[in-house]
Amino acid sequence: MLVIGLILSMFGIGLFCWLIFMLAVYALPFFVGLTAGMAAFHGGAGVLGALLVGIVVGALTLGIGQIAFAVVRPLPLRAAIAAAFAIPAAIAGYHAVLGLSQIGVPSLVWREVFAWVGALFIGGTAWARMTVFAESLPLRPSGAHETGLSRF
Repeated sequence: MLVIGLILSMFGIGLFCWLIFMLAVYALPFFVGLTAGMAAFHGGAGVLGALLVGIVVGALTLGIGQIAFAVVRPLPLRAAIAAAFAIPAAIAGYHAVLGLSQIGVPSLVWREVFAWVGALFIGGTAWARMTVFAESLPLRPSGAHETGLSRF
């Protein structure tokens, strides 16, 4: 019975870590949608209205961010857009890993080390997932032919 409990605990922690990595890119839209929903609720929209506003604003934030990242050409602007999505994901990852590390790590220093490493990995994952939506820049010079064959 103890072995089954340990195995199921490992699967549960693994599932939780997988969810953190999969949902990392959605941290900024979630925070923006939550803020808009709370503002709508305090403005008198009611529970259903606030929920609808939060979902719509969060989806718009994600869509606009992905489209902006895919359309914008200058690299510093792309980096700023990706950072806007990666930084909240890193903050959320820091707190999630810190909470998980409190389960089995007695040392405060090692908890912080694990939390910072987790924040770096989760923020990097969110950064990488944002770059998926951008088209790749061509590697050929601007005067090269479409066929890829060049004349000497």
